[in-house]
Amino acid sequence: MSTIYQRTELVQTAVWQRCNVSRFKNFWIALQEWRKWERLRRDLCKLSDRELMDIGITWSEIDYVASNRNSDPRGIRSAD
Repeated sequence: MSTIYQRTELVQTAVWQRCNVSRFKNFWIALQEWRKWERLRRDLCKLSDRELMDIGITWSEIDYVASNRNSDPRGIRSAD
């Protein structure tokens, strides 16, 4: 009877460890994404009005551009 209990305990421990590794991995990925977002946002905020105009964005669009790094900033404005 004790052998069965010990094996069950080992299986539960393995599942618990995988769950914690998965949570840590998700946390780490989210942290890295946040750091990329913050770095891009900080770099864009350092630019002058002229430099922002050269790349086609305004101050009010910095957060959007930083959050949507895969999109072209010129595509966020409607064609007038």
